[in-house]
Amino acid sequence: MNAHGWTDMRIVFMGTPEFAVPSLEALVGGGYKPVAVVTGPDRRRGRGRRLQSTAVKQAAEQLDIRTILQPDSVKDPAFASAIDALDCDLQVVVAFRILPRTVFTRARLGAFNLHASLLPKFRGAAPINRALMAGATGTGVTTFYLREKVDTGNVILQWPTVILPNETAGDLHDRLARLGACAVLETTRRIAGGRAQTYEQDDLRATPAPKIFRSDCRISWEQPAETVHNHCRGLAPYPGAWTPWKSATLKILETEVTRGTGEPGTVLKSDGSLVIACKTGAIAVARLQASGQRALEVRDFLNGHPIAPGTSLA
Repeated sequence: MNAHGWTDMRIVFMGTPEFAVPSLEALVGGGYKPVAVVTGPDRRRGRGRRLQSTAVKQAAEQLDIRTILQPDSVKDPAFASAIDALDCDLQVVVAFRILPRTVFTRARLGAFNLHASLLPKFRGAAPINRALMAGATGTGVTTFYLREKVDTGNVILQWPTVILPNETAGDLHDRLARLGACAVLETTRRIAGGRAQTYEQDDLRATPAPKIFRSDCRISWEQPAETVHNHCRGLAPYPGAWTPWKSATLKILETEVTRGTGEPGTVLKSDGSLVIACKTGAIAVARLQASGQRALEVRDFLNGHPIAPGTSLA
């Protein structure tokens, strides 16, 4: 029995990155320790190419969850059979792969997903980045039952939050991971208690949040300063908004809107600060990163990499 007196459920948790870890921890802390965790395979990462476990696998091991599945393909019939063998009541999915129907229909009480937006807004792989890049002033988290078409299932719970004016994708990611963990626990409690009321999404209000590619990250200086600022913070710290510089690229990681006029992409000021002209207005860069180097505060960067006023970064 859990702390609320409901019969224990056999839960299978599915997730891979850091974003999913608070949700797994919240379930365990709330008395819903999963019988198994499904996560991505170990991968070779970093300069040393050392084999590393996913963030969720590491968390599961620390939480003493003994059964950990790491399928190469979620479409492999053997994976569906392995899920069947777990005899689960509920599947909880947070930042995992797109599951086939043969998997997400295996739980007696269904499968629900946590999404980092207020669906149907920002459906897709990059809701946090896309919300900031679009200049949204609010977002939130949604839990919903899975169906075959991605991010379209019936909503169980939604909790909104305000986006702060200079908040980066990294900042918002961490906040939504914590908020989402509370939503996952509350959703699980509602399902366990038979109180999970749902409603259909309005497809007419849907907006896309597709995966981010390198070409999406290039800065267009032919945009107003506010748009450039939103673009940069929506991609910080990873993958990073970039602009050409010398024979390589420069990532712009932290900015604010300021005054200035000039040819879009032109450096207006570089005496300890770095101000770059946009179509209207300018941005002041606070943190940036040259190719192959670590990110630096602007003053430290300019001490080692002087950029003369009049330089074009377009």
